Order: sequence, then C-alpha cells, then structure tokens
Amino acid sequence: MVNRVKELRARNDLTQEKLAAAVGVTRQTIAALEKGDYIPSLLLALKICETFQLKMEDVFWLGEDEGK
Repeated sequence: MVNRVKELRARNDLTQEKLAAAVGVTRQTIAALEKGDYIPSLLLALKICETFQLKMEDVFWLGEDEGK
C-alpha cells in the first residue's frame, strides 16, 4: 500500500508525534506507515483521512504489485 501521509503531515505542519496523538497511535507507528513498513487498519486509515479532511483514495492506494 502506498500513502501520502508524510507529504500531507508536512504540508499541514504536523509532527509525527502530533499526528500520532490525533489518531491514537504511537509516533513509531506513524514513522513505519510513512516508510511503507506498516499497513494501517481500516479504522486508523479513516482517522488519518479525517484528520487531513481527505477521501481515502487521496491518501492511500494500492501499489503496482498489490491487488492482483
């Protein structure tokens, strides 16, 4: 899964810690998510999208090798 979390977080002037607190996870979870090492639960993905006020497909999408 590919995501724009790091870009959106920077654009909204949020630290990993602030985003983590807003969505109820640890900073390490946000760091792993941004690196592509962690696939969020649906609930976490929805919370992140709500934080940025964007639709799911504007934040997360399948990479080329996924979903086949």
